Amino acid sequence: MKGIILAGGTGSRLFPLTKVANKHLLPVYDKPMIYYPILTLKKAGIKDILIVSGKGHVGGFLELLGSGKDFAVNLSYEIQEEAGGIAQALSLAENFASGEKIVVILGDNIFEDDISEYVSEFESEEDGSAIFLKEVANPSSYGVAEFKNEKLIGIIEKPLNPPSSLAVTGLYMYDNNVFDVIRTLKPSTRGELEVTDLNNYYLKKGMLDHYMVKGFWGDCGESVDTLLAVAQTVKNLQTRETQKITKQHVVQKNTHSGVGRI
Repeated sequence: MKGIILAGGTGSRLFPLTKVANKHLLPVYDKPMIYYPILTLKKAGIKDILIVSGKGHVGGFLELLGSGKDFAVNLSYEIQEEAGGIAQALSLAENFASGEKIVVILGDNIFEDDISEYVSEFESEEDGSAIFLKEVANPSSYGVAEFKNEKLIGIIEKPLNPPSSLAVTGLYMYDNNVFDVIRTLKPSTRGELEVTDLNNYYLKKGMLDHYMVKGFWGDCGESVDTLLAVAQTVKNLQTRETQKITKQHVVQKNTHSGVGRI
């Protein structure tokens, strides 16, 4: 499978931070934002990754990331000439995908979960797609999953009266038919090809699986306050992991020396 990171958009909700910089290059605690989706894909065993960025920003990604050698992955780049929606940005990855299944992640989304198990499961299936859901306090800001008798029956984009508190996160998996499906989509009222329409197409065909995000999920592009909150959570998670590793090291060292476990 191949990985695609969608890193376009103007980042208007983070202005003036994004006046001269692409939002995906902004820091989130101790790393540029774009590092996190790269590491999520790498951890899942995906080494061939395409970054789709807006016109005028690809140079910044190249300067920061280069070929991907520092991450032990292979990075490619594609330019989205003008804003056309997530599905339109995804359509630019057709040649890169080369008929393989793909994992798609929005460049401003940060996930704590290791998705390796889901990627392996999806790769073994014949066709279809999958989305990742997370319970949130403000579902009307996202695409929202609608269920009936515990069965997913629809996804509604930013509803005023959300049918559930389960938001569709910026992580998706698609079979190699996705680009043909995108060609059938019609622009929404805001003139864009919507990923919600793409996912609902697969749902109507009975070909959309869904998984629950168990750990932290952060959408860094929602607002400056959210960006700050995500950075603080990332710091806390990394501190906790560092303490866990340090404690394990001490336990192993003391056990080996005969001192005993802590």
